[in-house]
Amino acid sequence: MQVQVFNPAQVIAGRRTCMAELALGVFVPGFSMTFSRNEEIFGEEEAAEFVYKVLSGVVRTTRLLDDGRRQIVAFHMPGDVFGLEVGPTHRFSAEAVGCCELALVRRTVLDKTTQNDPAAWRAVWTLTALDLERMQDHMVLLGRKTAAEKVEAFLADMSARAPASDGVELPMSRTDIADYLGLTIETVSRILSQMEREHRIARATSRHVVLCDRRLLQAAA
Repeated sequence: MQVQVFNPAQVIAGRRTCMAELALGVFVPGFSMTFSRNEEIFGEEEAAEFVYKVLSGVVRTTRLLDDGRRQIVAFHMPGDVFGLEVGPTHRFSAEAVGCCELALVRRTVLDKTTQNDPAAWRAVWTLTALDLERMQDHMVLLGRKTAAEKVEAFLADMSARAPASDGVELPMSRTDIADYLGLTIETVSRILSQMEREHRIARATSRHVVLCDRRLLQAAA
């Protein structure tokens, strides 16, 4: 991941022009912006004018159901690209979990780049395919796994995506985790407490989990 700033002093309305590497070797002109905790990046059914890459922090994409319940569709970590849409509008909303910095590239610019460069087109297609694979894995998790298996799979996934020296950092809240796994916050807390009693994990803080046996956790997930 690289962002090369054209002019470090050029900041207009919180935007800093940059060259964003959306995929390996695919640099596209855009700009970077910082979003504060829980700030909305875009809303459901808003015009999908940009594609986004996480430079720092974490972003959640969500959908609010008719009865008021929230489903978190994905967590996007540093290096992840999101906001790629087939149609003209966003299917989900996106919010900053904590303070984060994003690179934004206009879809029209990206379209022009991929049309003129077959390698860039293949790289963006790969990004889309990887996003589809992650969504499919999430669908299996929601539909076929027990509550304990869901939490185990989540910790195993996060240990790969946000590793710490002895475990995993969880920048999201317990409510976020519950809404991602389709569970209640009470169920998530109960399962984590049970895993701690079984010495499978240890919690240094509410956001830092030590994995006592990483291989056992991955096998269970």
